[in-house]
Amino acid sequence: MTAVAPTRADAALREIEERVLWLASAIVDHANRVRPNPTGLKVGGHQASSASITTIMTALWLETLGPEDRVSVKPHASPVLHALEYLLGQLPADKLTTLREFGGLQSYPSRLKDPVPADYSTGSVGIGATAPIWGAIARRYVNTQFGTGGAGRQWSLVGDAELDEGAVWEAVVDPMVAELGEVVWVVDLNRQSLDRVVPTFGATRLQGMFAAAGWQVLTVKYGALLEELFTRDGGPELRDRIDEMTNPEYQRMLRRSADELRAQLPGDGAGAAAIAGLIAGVADDDLVAAVRNLGGHDLAALRTAFGQIDDTRPTVVLAYTLKGYGLATEGHPQNHSALLSEAQLHELAARVGVDPADPWARFAPTSEPGRLLSAAAGRLARTEHEGAPAPAVPTDLGRTPNGTATTQAALGRTLLDLNRAAPEAGARVVTVSPDVSSSTNLGGWVNKVGVWSAEDRRDWFSDDPETILHWRERPSGQHVELGIAEVNLVGLMGELGSTWNRWSQPLLPIGVMYDPFVSRALEPWSFGVYAGGQSILVGTPSGVTLAGEGGAHQSITTPSIGLEQPGVVTYEPGFALDTEWCLLASLGRLGRPDGTSAYLRLSTRPVDQTLAAVPDDPAARERRRRQVVAGAYVLRRVAEPAVTVVTMGAMITEGLAAADRLTGLGHPADVVVVTSPGLLFRALQARRGQDDAATAVLDQAFPADRAVPMVTVLDGHPHTLAFLAGIHRVPAVHLGVTRFGQSGDLASVYRHHGIDTDAVVAAALDLV
Repeated sequence: MTAVAPTRADAALREIEERVLWLASAIVDHANRVRPNPTGLKVGGHQASSASITTIMTALWLETLGPEDRVSVKPHASPVLHALEYLLGQLPADKLTTLREFGGLQSYPSRLKDPVPADYSTGSVGIGATAPIWGAIARRYVNTQFGTGGAGRQWSLVGDAELDEGAVWEAVVDPMVAELGEVVWVVDLNRQSLDRVVPTFGATRLQGMFAAAGWQVLTVKYGALLEELFTRDGGPELRDRIDEMTNPEYQRMLRRSADELRAQLPGDGAGAAAIAGLIAGVADDDLVAAVRNLGGHDLAALRTAFGQIDDTRPTVVLAYTLKGYGLATEGHPQNHSALLSEAQLHELAARVGVDPADPWARFAPTSEPGRLLSAAAGRLARTEHEGAPAPAVPTDLGRTPNGTATTQAALGRTLLDLNRAAPEAGARVVTVSPDVSSSTNLGGWVNKVGVWSAEDRRDWFSDDPETILHWRERPSGQHVELGIAEVNLVGLMGELGSTWNRWSQPLLPIGVMYDPFVSRALEPWSFGVYAGGQSILVGTPSGVTLAGEGGAHQSITTPSIGLEQPGVVTYEPGFALDTEWCLLASLGRLGRPDGTSAYLRLSTRPVDQTLAAVPDDPAARERRRRQVVAGAYVLRRVAEPAVTVVTMGAMITEGLAAADRLTGLGHPADVVVVTSPGLLFRALQARRGQDDAATAVLDQAFPADRAVPMVTVLDGHPHTLAFLAGIHRVPAVHLGVTRFGQSGDLASVYRHHGIDTDAVVAAALDLV
């Protein structure tokens, strides 16, 4: 079997590929077999999943990537990423022994936790795959607003099993994505899942799905050895035979001897005789090598494919690979978490020319691989972006709302007022919405700042006098509208919220969605927060207060989600001014190394704003503001309370009405308004030495000398506020929503759930 002799550069590249395979395998081996493990618990790591993508990653890092490119690496290939970082001089040798060790190399690539920050954190299936799409939009946005986003492709190295995730296809088909020519996905098509060989894997179907979404589709199926065989007599029949094999049958061929291949490979179809005649003249070693010669392990085939990328539209490269390529576990259906035995590891070392006693040896700088690595390291060196600090955000815009207003409407009003009062901060605000801008009161803001687009687009309804929401699309716009998929929305929020440390250009991203769908978007948003994406998620309208919408649109658990979400401060204000203060405080925490994200749960319920009793005195007003953003304040204080009514969000009206009635019945009631149960819980934990949060808000809102029985009420699950009774260990009743909602008028719905004024009064009387 003849083959073109490799050039010196190709031979050196193949040496580097083999060294990367060794290092990735040795990193996992050391974590599991060498490093002491007193507990005996599984450490884990994925040698086979790393092996399947080693050729692809070697070709990318050594030949294809530029300094402005960014890459999302499939989670289980983190050892390959660390091996390349090591060979390119970015990662010290002593880190190679710390995979999955406390403070060491992370299980999956991490932007904030790995010693060499990954371009994208991955680990939650499908989310890392789509992140470069949103990274591309964020980069374009930074470019159009500030001119400092740079260029470069956004790569995703995707395991084929990730394509089972619906979130992937929500992103692929979003209309905005078809314009992103810098997006390139490389699918590691090894056709295995965790437990098995996937019986049928429709690559043709995948090609059609990507193409239908406007993507360029490049398929790298066979390597040079097989392609050469296909040109001989019997070659077309051999191609058809392999093309038509089921995945399990093909995988079984990988673990057959040459004699078994001669018997099994021809099959029993019409071309069997031609195939048998063809392979009869192929040497045993060549035949075994040819069967596993897929395009995803052929450097020349990959080079050709990468050279064909069309930068005018997104591209997917479907690269056929073998799980466990080059390892003793190659192609085995249960190789996902399999570890090479010591003997197998030594066999690998001998094949790639490494001394197991010196597993982390580098190439000599003067060797051909050493020179190739040095050139790649120089080419990939990144320039630090000269950026800007996070803008100063005012804490109070000076307005005191009166009349009747909703917290939802206060969102849009605050953004407009911020633009006027602090234009530098206003210029950094970017809002995102899944097709609900008008129904969540962002219409005025959108009319003012415009809709972001990479290029100007004509507004065909600009001369229609009945059009209220003006859809002016332009590069200077500050509102980004995606399709209706909430997962896409929060994916984009994560990347817009990462520009502070990716390009040193902080943005203040605010994403708005219906509160019932926060749960749907929670995992990708949480993962974005984990990866350093600082943003504000606004859930509105919320709760059973959205009475007419019925149970399908009434959120119940979201207040406790906000309480429990790491890296996030959650607010549920009840008045318009409280909303303004909470929003401004949240904006002030974005775009900085010590920043945090926020979740605001807002309502469409109109509330009389005079009930807020905002102090006229500037010092008293500022004291109220500080308490609002710290988590709670006393709205009404009586001389000698018999009970404390604690209320939050839309239930302020019921809380105050109940307090009036209780006072009339001879049981005077203090009224405390909670704006952030999460901050209060942290304060309580800090008082007990379990947190480092400030505790003053507890003494201000719940002083010990006024500790009396307590009724808490909110439009959400009652356990959200139940911990408050533990501040002073008082008797308490906790009212809230524990069942799916009903359609109806507000009074009927509140009565049904036991959160109306009567229910608050009755609960208080039971206590006192």
